[in-house]
Amino acid sequence: MLAMPALCWLCRMPLRIARHGICSLCLRGLPPLPLLCPRCGLPAGSVKVACGRCQLKPPAWQALVCVNDYCPPFSQWVNQLKFSHITALRVMLARLLLLSWLNVYRRGSVPRPDLLLPVPLHRRRRWQRGFNQTVLLATPLAHWLRCEWREGLSRKRRGALQHQLSARQRRTNLRGAFRLEMAVQDRHIALLDDVITTGSTVDEISRLLLAEGAASVQVWCLCRTL
Repeated sequence: MLAMPALCWLCRMPLRIARHGICSLCLRGLPPLPLLCPRCGLPAGSVKVACGRCQLKPPAWQALVCVNDYCPPFSQWVNQLKFSHITALRVMLARLLLLSWLNVYRRGSVPRPDLLLPVPLHRRRRWQRGFNQTVLLATPLAHWLRCEWREGLSRKRRGALQHQLSARQRRTNLRGAFRLEMAVQDRHIALLDDVITTGSTVDEISRLLLAEGAASVQVWCLCRTL
C-alpha cells in the first residue's frame, strides 16, 4: 500500500490536511453534476422527486448517490485505483463519496446506513487484482460514519465481464450470481461500488438484500455513467 501523498492529486500543491488528497480550490473546480433523480441517479428535472423512468419501473434500491459522471478526472482516478494499484487514492475517493452522500442526507431523502456492504469480486478476479477496490473505500467510510462494514456478499460464479455485454445480457449474466453470507434483517444498507453503468449488478444484489429482510438499500458509487 502506498502512503497518502501530502500534495493535491490535481494541482500538486501542498495540502494543509494530507488525508484530504485534494485541495479546497481543486475541490470547488471539479465538474458540476446536473440534476439527478434521487432514485436511479440519472439526469432528471428534480433532485427531490423520482424521475418518470423510476415512477414507471423503479430499480430495486431506494436511492443512489454518486460522486460524478464517469469522466476525467474521476475516470482516471478509478482506473488508477483498480488497474495501476495506486491505492493511496482510496481515502480521497472515499471522502468525495462521503461528501456526496452528506449532500443527499441533509435533504432528508435517505436514512443513515448502519451497514456498508462492498460489491464483491469473484475470488479469481480478486486474486488477479490483489484487492477489491470497494473494500478499500469501505474502511474509511465506516470509520467516519461510525457504522459497521462487512464483506457479507460473495460472487458464486465469475461470468463474463459486465462492460462487454449489453444491458439485457448483463441482467442474464447476473441472475443467481451472488450469495448473502450474513443476516441483514431490519438493517439500513449502503451498497458500495466504483462505477455503475446500467445498474444491473447493484439491482440484483439489492433484490437479494431486500428479499432477506433489509429495511432499505441505497447505492453509493464513485461514478455513474450519465
